Amino acid sequence: MGDHFEKGQRALLNEGEENEMEIFGYRTHGCRKTLCLAGSIFSFGILPLVFYWRPAWHVWANCVPCSLQEADIVLLRTTDEFQTYSRKKVMWIYLSALNSVYGLTHDHPLITDEEYIINRAIRKPDLKVRCIKVQKIRYVWDNLEGQFQKIGSLEDWLTSAKIHLKFGSGLTREEQDIRRLICGPNTIDVEITPIWKLLIKEVLNPFYIFQLFSVCLWFSEDYKEYAFAIIIMSVISIALTVYDLREQSVKLHRLVESHNSITVSVCGRKTGVQELESQFLVPGDLLILTGNKVQMPCDAILIDGSCVVDEGMLTGESIPVTKMPLPKMDSSVPWKIQSEADCKRHVLFCGTEVIQAKAASSGAVKAVVLQTGFNTAKGDLVRSILYPKPMNFKLYRDAIRFLLCLVGTATIGMIYTLCVYVHSREPLVEVVKKALDVITIAVPPALPAALTTGIIYAQRRLKKKGIFCISPQRINVCGQLNLVCFDKTGTLTRDGLDLWGVVPCGRNGFQEVHSFASGRALPWSPLCAAMASCHSLILLEGTIQGDPLDLKMFEATTWEMDISGDDFHIKGVPAHAMVVKPCKTASQQVPVEGIAILHQFPFSSALQRMTVIVQEMGGDRLAFMKGAPERVASFCQPETVPTSFVSELQIYTTQGFRVIALAYKKLETDHHNTALMRDKVESDLIFLGLLILENRLKEETKPVLEELISARIRTVMITGDNLETAITVARKSGMVSESQKVILIEANETTGSSSASISWKLVEEKKHIGYGNQDNYINIKEEVPDNDKEGSYHFALSGKSFQVINQHFSNLLPKILINGTIFARMSPGQKSSLVEEFQKLDYFVGMCGDGANDCGALKMAHVGISLSEQEASVASPFTSKTPNIECVPHLIKEGRAALVTSFCMFKYMALYSMIQYVGVLLLYWETNSLSNYQFLFQDLAITTLIGVTMNLNGAYPKLVPFRPAGRLISPPLLLSVILNVLLSLAMHIVGFILVQRQPWYSVEMHSACSVKNESLSKLTIPSTAPEKPGNIGAFTSFENTTIWFLGTINCIIVAFIFSKGKPFRQPTYTNYMFVLVLIIQLGVCLFILFADIPELYRRLDLLCTPVLWRVYVVIMLSSNFIVSLIVEEAIIENRALWMVIKRCFGYQSKSQYRIWQRALANDPSWPPLSQTSYSDMPGCGRGVSYSNPVFESNEEQL
Repeated sequence: MGDHFEKGQRALLNEGEENEMEIFGYRTHGCRKTLCLAGSIFSFGILPLVFYWRPAWHVWANCVPCSLQEADIVLLRTTDEFQTYSRKKVMWIYLSALNSVYGLTHDHPLITDEEYIINRAIRKPDLKVRCIKVQKIRYVWDNLEGQFQKIGSLEDWLTSAKIHLKFGSGLTREEQDIRRLICGPNTIDVEITPIWKLLIKEVLNPFYIFQLFSVCLWFSEDYKEYAFAIIIMSVISIALTVYDLREQSVKLHRLVESHNSITVSVCGRKTGVQELESQFLVPGDLLILTGNKVQMPCDAILIDGSCVVDEGMLTGESIPVTKMPLPKMDSSVPWKIQSEADCKRHVLFCGTEVIQAKAASSGAVKAVVLQTGFNTAKGDLVRSILYPKPMNFKLYRDAIRFLLCLVGTATIGMIYTLCVYVHSREPLVEVVKKALDVITIAVPPALPAALTTGIIYAQRRLKKKGIFCISPQRINVCGQLNLVCFDKTGTLTRDGLDLWGVVPCGRNGFQEVHSFASGRALPWSPLCAAMASCHSLILLEGTIQGDPLDLKMFEATTWEMDISGDDFHIKGVPAHAMVVKPCKTASQQVPVEGIAILHQFPFSSALQRMTVIVQEMGGDRLAFMKGAPERVASFCQPETVPTSFVSELQIYTTQGFRVIALAYKKLETDHHNTALMRDKVESDLIFLGLLILENRLKEETKPVLEELISARIRTVMITGDNLETAITVARKSGMVSESQKVILIEANETTGSSSASISWKLVEEKKHIGYGNQDNYINIKEEVPDNDKEGSYHFALSGKSFQVINQHFSNLLPKILINGTIFARMSPGQKSSLVEEFQKLDYFVGMCGDGANDCGALKMAHVGISLSEQEASVASPFTSKTPNIECVPHLIKEGRAALVTSFCMFKYMALYSMIQYVGVLLLYWETNSLSNYQFLFQDLAITTLIGVTMNLNGAYPKLVPFRPAGRLISPPLLLSVILNVLLSLAMHIVGFILVQRQPWYSVEMHSACSVKNESLSKLTIPSTAPEKPGNIGAFTSFENTTIWFLGTINCIIVAFIFSKGKPFRQPTYTNYMFVLVLIIQLGVCLFILFADIPELYRRLDLLCTPVLWRVYVVIMLSSNFIVSLIVEEAIIENRALWMVIKRCFGYQSKSQYRIWQRALANDPSWPPLSQTSYSDMPGCGRGVSYSNPVFESNEEQL
């Protein structure tokens, strides 16, 4: 249902975005509503419960489809693979309240201007707005476009000129009030969910409803003890879940509450500057930023003045970022596109802290409110926590199927029970009870609690290792990881950079390296001036703060920083400008008194450079640039760039150094610095030299990567750094071994007449003598001998190339990703996109980063591990306290152990329920059953204790080169359950039939013990007419006694057999609690079997049997144990056997990456070395992937 809709009845919400949804229009139907109400009453509340679980059914039952324009109810469906439904009521916002205040009519000029969504949403003449609220975001009905549109932010089409013109002097009071009413308050309101709400939500879980049904049934049968035990377990489980959810709710509330109560200064068009509570802000308001250390209550575009902001909350990096005002341009291009690649440098984000606000000549720092509430950057982060992306993990889908199989089995049992008991003319109430009993036996109510304990234990073990988890269900997913992406800086390498030296550039090319280790000061030159002034450092309360790289560079010059006072008078230099001066000892050698920094074009990872305009005191006006060497060189006059630039750069990048280039030019002093366009300043520069910084690997990096690679887990590097540096770090860290080749992929955009191109070059490692020692450097070969095509390859490419391949060579992308290991110069968006592309190839992707630019990728990955404890990392499911990658193998090991534990638990619970089911159905044949105390002994003393202790095995310390099965419905697991069920069935039937054929067996006899056990005979009740069920002795029979002993001890046997140890968990004998429990349980059972204690037998409704028969019982159980153990060890756990079976049947993995690897693994034309392809070439890129042997796993998911 819900798919056959006419035009206007369905639409897309947030088209092309991550949270895209389909929206369907419905109108409430009175007759249908009445019928549903009647159904709810007559079904005793079951129908509303079903509607609660299935919102779409609720809408389909109560409503009829209609156009979205007329709808009073909308049904939303996500467009991802989960197709989750949700139901929302259409609400009305009335503007009539503003009538009396402003005399607002439908032809008021404020409302007739239909350029803005807000005005188009107002229905005339009754002045009201239709809206819906989805995941905390408000959408209003656009009467002109005929669709629901997001409200709470400025329109994307606005140009910079329009923003300055329309909002530069603020909004009028009327505009503010209209916007406030329609957009809603500017709050990121995460209410602390009341405990009763959490409780109801948890209790209405289908499994707890089933438990409630089971408990009611047991109470009616006087089976109180286990009913109370299940109630206690469920209460504890619900209490723990509710406590956990409540804690998360409180934590999230505290995270955002400070943002909701900030007082800000707002400039109105007619009212001037006023103090206002931040919750009353609306998009378009003009904020006046004064003072330092101001928390931003919304996203705002800076239009006047500049700011230094701490964006740690969003990026995880507490490095001051300089924000520049949006220039006023006459272009008709939207402001976001106009700002080149990085519009973020004009935006002050919600939740960040303005450390310093610097006014321009007009005297105030002004910003226009861009987005409010949950539309802001912080709101988006909070929403990603409130509404996490659902997990597509086969285990959970299989668990539902597994339960449905048990329900199916129970149904067969119910039919059998009805037939047997009706045929025996039993009372109807008893027949119904017995039939319902079968359901509670076949579907174990303790299953959720047993599965939860395994994850709780794993979570506790992770906590001891300093790894914190906000999404415990993802621990199981960790066990399936087969590809882990790593950020480089701060993750694989150390955080801090050490300045190694500078390579100045003269007329004759590069000069000798100036090493800072020697202690010699850098002589005065434009290079020294660039190092002293080309940075975004700030002076805050007497201390210099900023990017660690800038800090190291500035410290190396030994200059000092100051802020000019009011008495500072130099032409063109404003008061309170940043001034850098040489220290007193060096001032004699320096011809300038100091350098004043007039203007900054701040660094952006998209542009890979930053530029400053400075004024030498008593000297020239200059522009300095620093950034990625290739980018800086492209802005320089070609004759100033040394011919040896590429080779010199490679010398350092191949040794893993971080290289930054510097350049400068003289400017005309009569230009006002703010009038200078960036593209005019950044042209015809003179190349100054290279700055060499050392970024060492963390000690833990190499052994961890080696451990992952030896376990056949792919490792991939995604970094924002230089490509050559990344290749070297990959080699040094062991990500690329010495014997493996690296192929550099370069893709270029369409330019003029030529279409997009892609070229493949082999990166060869050669020895190069330089600076007194042997260093490696990279040489890009054009000609490749044939024998180089053998062996394994890794692809290395830049973010730019990745973007071009994604757009123009999408058919090549999967083939490249199969071997892509090094991705450099990647923007945060590209990192997320890459993770998503890996997931499309059916990889289980882990992402480990320090939270800086990795937030999106950490959220996108199946398992995100943040090494930062900043607020930004809350979006990541896992956070490690130890800031190195050692947490990755720990997490994978625990994930594998938790996954295997889940399987063990499922298997055990299935067997336990089937053993009871088989036993009870056999006894039903004789219209008998197990007594309450017999059930209680099996359920509580055996299964509950096993369920609690079986999960205690820790993770195995070594990562093996294969993963546990990721599916419940896999051949080995199903075969294990089926064979064990058949063995148990055979044993029970043999016991049932054999006991009836014993010479001492008699239906009327209630003891078969020898004369010595006469006392027992006297205690047993003599056989009379059939007794009413429930009376003492109603269950006693030889069949009952035999079946109970066989079933009870069999539960202990299968627990031992299913408790897996190596290779994913610690051996069973290390789980002392579990072993102790099994020994005690087995001891008690054998004691009951062989001890002739009349009172005990009477309590348990057992009959005394001859010793020989008891020995037979032990022999049957021993045979079952031996056969079961042999089957489990020789067949089920025999990987070699399953590999042979798979080869015999020609089974091949259906995972996309496996299909690509197999497609034409031996194709001699792949990879295409030393050639260039163009996007317009026919059949371009139609090849198959080359498979990388180091990651080729000879195992497959069974």
